[in-house]
Amino acid sequence: MTDLQCAARLFVARHADATYESDLLSDDGGWLTSLGRDQARRLAEEVAPQRITRVWTSDLARAVQTGEIVAGVLGVDVVVRRGLRELGVGDAAGTSGEPDPLAATFAAWLDGDLDARVPGGESGHEIVERCRLVLEEVADAHRGESVLVVSHGGVMCLALPALARNLASGHARDLPLPNGGVVALEGDADGWVARSWVGTRLDDGRG
Repeated sequence: MTDLQCAARLFVARHADATYESDLLSDDGGWLTSLGRDQARRLAEEVAPQRITRVWTSDLARAVQTGEIVAGVLGVDVVVRRGLRELGVGDAAGTSGEPDPLAATFAAWLDGDLDARVPGGESGHEIVERCRLVLEEVADAHRGESVLVVSHGGVMCLALPALARNLASGHARDLPLPNGGVVALEGDADGWVARSWVGTRLDDGRG
């Protein structure tokens, strides 16, 4: 991040409930269910008091649709970034996902081993880096402002603890993110700090 005089406040949310064209694993697809649309409207109500100035989303349809609903309620615009998309399934694309082909790699990431790689896909370091670049872009563009970022559960559980100085790598292990769940971050020249995780306030880690 550049020299931020005022912290940017990012409310990073998992997309709302979605359904998919196929039961087979894929890096694409997904659109909101009627429940998901209701969740997106509730998300808009939740973040409205924060005076959100813009919504940024991943390029996957389920995230874009969530962001568009929120933006419509709040009267702001939407920016799409590929770096916010969900963990790729690599060589498992087109398979049933039973047993979960990502489980061992994801567990290694939560244990702090970001060198671990999904076969045919990304390493933990690569995922964190692409997410970091977008979040820093957002922070640089919104000094002293509040922004909603719509992403995905897996990438949030991996990247946000890796970036925030007050979160351990395995923070999300027993704290799954529900659809519409929000993690509040602040970013300044000293880096990132998580202020809350799905409504639970967090210490800033400074001791």
